[in-house]
Amino acid sequence: MVRGVHYGGACAVLLAAAVALGLGARGGAAQLDDKFYDRSCPGVHKIVRRVLREAHKADVRIYASLTRLHFHDCFVQGCDGSILLDNSTSIVSEKYAKPNNNSVRGFTVVDDVKAALEKACPGVVSCADLLTIAAEVSVELSGGPRWRVPLGRRDGTTANLTAANSLLPSPRNNLTMLQRKFAAVGLGDTDLVALSGAHTFGRAQCQFVTDRLYNFSKTGMPDPTLDGGYRALLAGSCPRRHGNRSALNDLDPTTPDAFDKNYFTNLQGNRGFLQSDQELLAAPGATTAAIVGQFASDEKAFFRSFAAAMINMGNIKPLTGGQGEVRRNCRRVNGS
Repeated sequence: MVRGVHYGGACAVLLAAAVALGLGARGGAAQLDDKFYDRSCPGVHKIVRRVLREAHKADVRIYASLTRLHFHDCFVQGCDGSILLDNSTSIVSEKYAKPNNNSVRGFTVVDDVKAALEKACPGVVSCADLLTIAAEVSVELSGGPRWRVPLGRRDGTTANLTAANSLLPSPRNNLTMLQRKFAAVGLGDTDLVALSGAHTFGRAQCQFVTDRLYNFSKTGMPDPTLDGGYRALLAGSCPRRHGNRSALNDLDPTTPDAFDKNYFTNLQGNRGFLQSDQELLAAPGATTAAIVGQFASDEKAFFRSFAAAMINMGNIKPLTGGQGEVRRNCRRVNGS
């Protein structure tokens, strides 16, 4: 059971009741426990933290990338590590789904973490749990909240490219579609807004914003909800012609590598990078607008809700007990 969210080591709020509700709604999640590895691999969190700190020295983006990797895993078949599987004779990898191809990253760091865990505790820590822990550690090391992660997930033995193409939220989705996709995995408006707040750190490619700059909804005009000064800044990085579609831009132009509430204050200034970001506030009659306002004015409220939402997301269809397996290599099913 998860007991608290912490800010710089100080306990801020108990989440037990909310988590209990979430676990009850997600079946196998009731078997997850933050003490799952206390005896079998007591150093698991320290090992993950050590490898991620080292990786961050060479790649300032890695914390955001690993957080996103966990998100993209859980929305397809639940949190089973399926996104980590490479193509094989029996696997069609989710890595090549449109939302993932040349976009999700961090796989070599996952390999490094897994190698360290296998050296310390062979055959014990699943890749699904590795991603869950890595996301929490990444958020904390970026200045965000920390929480006790329910553990005990097993790894899936299949991948689902079709589901990855259809179920993952798109940066071009409107609010209605975002709400529909979140509801499909048991998540509500507060989860949607809080998890979108992970765009407070990390980068995104020009290809995901050029339509907002030059041809929004095929009008031949910019997105009217985009601040003019911010639009000019982005146009400099993502020109209309002969630009690099893969050029990177800060998702949060204010504090691009810190986990804070500035994502929401950016939305209030019409400086959301993705359409799916600005939709949370700008969509007509948006039921999410009040939540954006709350998080923009109260960082602790955002942190509490983000931790709860990450736990809720981590509880989507976990494999537990004798289901699945614990992969020795996160890229392939055991024995393949």
